[in-house]
Amino acid sequence: MDKTMLNYLIDVGLAISFFICFITGMIKWPGIIKVIGVSAYQVLHVHNISTLHDMSGLIMSLLVLIHLALHWKWMVCVTRRILNKE
Repeated sequence: MDKTMLNYLIDVGLAISFFICFITGMIKWPGIIKVIGVSAYQVLHVHNISTLHDMSGLIMSLLVLIHLALHWKWMVCVTRRILNKE
């Protein structure tokens, strides 16, 4: 697999896991259900929402670490360039 495809798959995974984590986090936020008027707790149990939130957060964290590792040389190079301008 070439690097472009790997970066694309990691970015798609990051986007999906972020949105799942964000949406479940909003659902878990105390009082948000009353504000938006959605009864998500009737469809998904609190335990399922929490599990989905936790797992998507762990997946997102792992993908961020892989993303940073793959771009480490670039980040070091850009940081040196920025610091040398001063």
